[in-house]
Amino acid sequence: MKKIGVLTSGGDAPGMNAAIRAVVRTGVSKGIQVVGVIEGFNGLTEGKFQDLGTRDVSNILQRGGTILKSARSKAFRTTEGRKQAFENVKKEGLEGLIVIGGNGSFAGASIFYNEYAVHYIGIPGTIDNDLFGTDFTLGFDTACNTVIEAVDRVKDTVASHNRLFFIEVMGRDSGYIALTTGIATGAEEILLLETATNVDDLIARLEKAQTNRKNSSIVIVAEGDDGGGAYAIAEKVKEKYIQYDTRVTILGHVQRGGRPSAIDRVLGCRFGHAAVEAILATKSDIMVGVLNNEIIETPVSDTISKTKPLPQHLFHIKEDLTI
Repeated sequence: MKKIGVLTSGGDAPGMNAAIRAVVRTGVSKGIQVVGVIEGFNGLTEGKFQDLGTRDVSNILQRGGTILKSARSKAFRTTEGRKQAFENVKKEGLEGLIVIGGNGSFAGASIFYNEYAVHYIGIPGTIDNDLFGTDFTLGFDTACNTVIEAVDRVKDTVASHNRLFFIEVMGRDSGYIALTTGIATGAEEILLLETATNVDDLIARLEKAQTNRKNSSIVIVAEGDDGGGAYAIAEKVKEKYIQYDTRVTILGHVQRGGRPSAIDRVLGCRFGHAAVEAILATKSDIMVGVLNNEIIETPVSDTISKTKPLPQHLFHIKEDLTI
């Protein structure tokens, strides 16, 4: 194999640039040319390619986002779009792809592989940490640190008033961020999509805290919670629980930005290096991941079809440490 492409797809995540850098530098060290595909699968369908050398990826390790940019491609979802993408791949002389993204990105790459035998290796890049086949995904640690810093700041004002704050964090399909940051910030309650939300039970727990002379509370809410999100839950609580001045904060896309943590930088380097080694070994349709701090490989079919459960030990900690 002489020439490979690397692309980022779906939502951006801190640590993607570290992975891009590792792919390029590992490729150069092994004598292969690396080409950046601009704007993910859109770049494949539109032929947006850029040769990458070590100078092109210098000074990006500490940057959030992705230098290759990302986009959700409607064209690539069509048979005609993928055919055009294959023509562009052939014209550019690419013999394989490194795809950095989540489930949707891997599903698209897998279809492309089955149709045109374009070899690819997946690198898990999503702050949600919801991919089966890896303990951690790129961006998760940084996103958690961002949430923790924000909640710590909110707690300063919460403590200055008798306020009940609902803070919504990302996690449309997984409560990893909510569970992790809720424990790390000492939230009085953590509402997850993996468990049903009962407003009456929540109010009872808040009232119990008040009897223990707790004058302010923080509730972390995963955006995919079945209660309808932080605003909907706050309104229901406000109707029955008038003791507190109830407020809502939606952290939103700030969770995706910022300098990647040391953990995400090293993880990006490990994933990028492992992905290049895997594709040079003519492996394909797999995702590299980390399990018990060791690099592993998982068939993308499993990554797409299997659900990654939340750690049960964190559930037990949540129950004992919240109200």
